[in-house]
Amino acid sequence: MNASFEPFRLVNAYGAFGSVSRRRDEVVLEGSTARSPGPDDWVEYAFRGKPGDVRRRPPQVAPYHLRLDWQMWFLALGSAGGGWFERLLLRLLEADAATLRLLRADPFADDPAGPAPRWVRARLYRYRFTTREERRRTGDWWARHELAVLVDPVDLARMRALLGRDA
Repeated sequence: MNASFEPFRLVNAYGAFGSVSRRRDEVVLEGSTARSPGPDDWVEYAFRGKPGDVRRRPPQVAPYHLRLDWQMWFLALGSAGGGWFERLLLRLLEADAATLRLLRADPFADDPAGPAPRWVRARLYRYRFTTREERRRTGDWWARHELAVLVDPVDLARMRALLGRDA
């Protein structure tokens, strides 16, 4: 698109990104309160501006800049976390109130097993918008499939050890 209007010198690609990839890869964070979690024991953390739940309508977030969501987008693009991502996982395991306020909702807030998960993990998905036919049939806004496990299940003691903190 940029090349098509460049000869006219009317506009240009402004900002850090003159183009955005057509693929939508997303890191999905999940937690579990089970002692030994099975496939059905995981719940997703919901972000304010990220797709997450395939049934959720894409939100309008402007004029806000959701910095955590933005950093998660870079992580999905292959950017090294630089330590912030590991600290985020630790804060989720600690049920840190300030961190949880950055999210759309805390899935463990009303959990009888406690306000904090025993385990967290991170998985990478490829998202795409559903077709009109898929949307009519399922009600889903998104279709997704798993690409990789980014972080295997980790508990609080292991996360603290990885970050060099006392357990």
